[in-house]
Amino acid sequence: MDRLRRSSFYKYFGVYLFLFVLGAMVLFPMVIAVSQSFMTNQEVNRWPPKVIPTEPTLDAYRQVLTQQDLRLDLWLRNSLFAASGHTLAVLALCAPAAYAFARLRFPGNKILFAFLLATIMLPSQVTLIPNYLLMRDLDWLDSFRALIFPGAANVFGVFLLRQFFMQIPQELEEAAVLDGASYFGRFRHVILPLSMNAIMALAIFVFLGHYNDLFWPLIVTSSLETRTLPVGLTILNQSYAGQYRPMILAGAVLSTLPILIVYIVFQRRIIKGVTMTGLAGR
Repeated sequence: MDRLRRSSFYKYFGVYLFLFVLGAMVLFPMVIAVSQSFMTNQEVNRWPPKVIPTEPTLDAYRQVLTQQDLRLDLWLRNSLFAASGHTLAVLALCAPAAYAFARLRFPGNKILFAFLLATIMLPSQVTLIPNYLLMRDLDWLDSFRALIFPGAANVFGVFLLRQFFMQIPQELEEAAVLDGASYFGRFRHVILPLSMNAIMALAIFVFLGHYNDLFWPLIVTSSLETRTLPVGLTILNQSYAGQYRPMILAGAVLSTLPILIVYIVFQRRIIKGVTMTGLAGR
């Protein structure tokens, strides 16, 4: 019995030690960024580098928020607006499509779904030029429409929700059919209320991915009023990299706060959505 206890202790000790080391490796760069954002430029450039500031100061945050050529507040609002609009567009398109693939029986259902899954393997650079030309022809360049609507037909979202919809017992829909519910009525009153965890998980994945996107907004936006936060941080890095590094770190820290808040608030729904859609080994 003692031998089994010792074996179990060593097993869990090794697992927790591994997780601790892995967590420290992930968190260390973030801790350094936050710590150095409270330093002066002279202290940041000292060697060997310091982890804890000698005299913490908010000068970097004050400058990044008041600099005339930087509009961090505007870029943050643009990112939140564009990411929220894109997320709503993805949900509006993916949820009905996923329900059709999960419940409707029509010729070529499986073939069409397999073709859609195959498109996931295509890199985004393949569709970059066609999408840009489409935005140009629609006169959507340098507008929020170019930030919101391209990519709204998200194949991963269709796959994620389809996997969840297929696990919902069909008897629930059959009961709705006896009450005279149409396909849309079953989708609205039966499927959607039971799928909020998966929908919220997809919404958070899409929101965070679009919020952090740099490449597409950098191409389709050109004015200060439509730039998003990643593009603004790139401009900040290019303009002040050799002059005032704490200000760059302060901008990066401020940009991560919305993501951190979203994850803290919705982390349970993220875990439930992933585990219940078959993406966690089920």
